Amino acid sequence: MRVDDLYSQRTKYFRTSEIRELLELSQRPDVISFAGGLPSPHAFPVEEIKEIVERVLSNDYATALQYGPTPGLKIFRETITEYVKNFGINADIDDVFITVGSQQALDIVGRVFIDAGDVIFVSLPTYLGAINAFYAYGANMVGVPLDEEGMRVDILEEKIKELKKKGEKLKLIYTVPTFQNPAGVELSEERRKHLLEIAAEHDLLIVEDEPYSMLRFEGEPIPSIKSMDKEGRVIYMGTFSKIMSPGFRLAYVVAEKSVARKMVVAKQSMDLCAPTFTQVIAKYYVENGYLTRRVEKIIEMYRKKRDIMLDAMDEYFPQECKWTKPRGGMFLWVELPEHINTVEMVQDAVKEKVAYVHGRAFHVDGGGTNAMRLNFTNPDDDVIEEGIKRLAKVIKTRM
Repeated sequence: MRVDDLYSQRTKYFRTSEIRELLELSQRPDVISFAGGLPSPHAFPVEEIKEIVERVLSNDYATALQYGPTPGLKIFRETITEYVKNFGINADIDDVFITVGSQQALDIVGRVFIDAGDVIFVSLPTYLGAINAFYAYGANMVGVPLDEEGMRVDILEEKIKELKKKGEKLKLIYTVPTFQNPAGVELSEERRKHLLEIAAEHDLLIVEDEPYSMLRFEGEPIPSIKSMDKEGRVIYMGTFSKIMSPGFRLAYVVAEKSVARKMVVAKQSMDLCAPTFTQVIAKYYVENGYLTRRVEKIIEMYRKKRDIMLDAMDEYFPQECKWTKPRGGMFLWVELPEHINTVEMVQDAVKEKVAYVHGRAFHVDGGGTNAMRLNFTNPDDDVIEEGIKRLAKVIKTRM
């Protein structure tokens, strides 16, 4: 069968995830992996979920085991409207809908807003899942450098003006403002305000992806971009994957009502409804204080892991290397001397039984070939230092 002749034109935009392929290399039990963006399994609220599941199956089985509406269960969306007040967001229930992970939300954004050739602005580096989701709809992604204060909005403004002169169709700005994946940096409050001003001036949407904002180890919280939004141009995404369980695949979107409605219609043909069972569990988890208590423990756990990694890097990494020092989240970003190719170095690292993700995976412009992302939350405390020693050996050999 000549199946190649039957694929849709859209499949030419599909790309495999470099991280998923790299993870296969790092799944060997003898490899210390800093590659995956995985929470620690020790952070999972096993006992709390056992208790909640028993309550749900005793009292709420008729709702939890039944089909649900596409936007999500009303009782859970009401919970979300209260929960997002933690981020300064005042939302009505019609502004909120539930998705099967934030990745589905990104795909819906692509489905609803992106035509082939449309310009999407992202940071350099940016989240690989967003790159793949937007690329699947033919987006023309334009990268904007970042520094320790996040995306360089001054450069973003220049690029917007330049592309508008060329007659390009500009659609949206994608950002992970808090403890960004992969760099771990935080967009300053001043830049958040400026970003919103730029979007208003040029009539663009902002997709604010916030998986890590609850995982703050130090410093004062910065207001979400959505909390400053007076025109309904920010699509806000949150998830329970990092503070409850990634296996629940439970996330949510807050958007202006008409936008949310259009996105829900798009979602309807994808899955009909998000799992009702996990929604009911999460409702109890949030409303009965389990979440607050668990996040406190997760922060303590992850802060320690970050510090172990940073201390080990200070001790073992060559002085020619530089890296971010995140105030929260799950990742840090390392830049090596320009002549070192981290794409090629992956195989060397696996031979030394350590794994990372090379920086090119997070760049839409082919850059990042001398950089890498390291995850500090998944490895056990007692192997982090040894993993950094192995990685340092690989780097020094290359140098």
